[in-house]
Amino acid sequence: MGKYFEEFAVGDVFVTPGRQISAEDISRFADLTGDHNPIHVDPEFAAQSIFGTCISHGPMMVGITFGLLSRLDLLDGTIIALKAIEWSFNAPIKAGDEIHVRAKVTKAQASRRATDRGSVTFAIDIANQESTIVQVATATGIMARRPKEP
Repeated sequence: MGKYFEEFAVGDVFVTPGRQISAEDISRFADLTGDHNPIHVDPEFAAQSIFGTCISHGPMMVGITFGLLSRLDLLDGTIIALKAIEWSFNAPIKAGDEIHVRAKVTKAQASRRATDRGSVTFAIDIANQESTIVQVATATGIMARRPKEP
């Protein structure tokens, strides 16, 4: 079970385990979204690009980021909604790269309208195996408050 709103404090830092991005991950994301841009799926085309190889779709990491954070038992069953995200794509992610996520709580605010929830804002860095920050994000989730005991 994930953390409830009250269990987050400004300054808390969470670091996920690593996850290797595979060519199959990239191909499956292309199939799922219908985005078959050759920079992602055509090795011959991508070899001629500034990256020299196929790269992952930038938005693929949005989903993987929240999946990795869920592995830390932060969100499962307690996040009500994702309220806002802002994402920057700083460097390519290639098949074979191992990424991990660092999320720091920057704001935790109880809802003024509903007593059963609050918002938690995270500053997120996604780094590869060389500690290069490949993506940076800010995300705000609406988190459930701990249920009152009867």
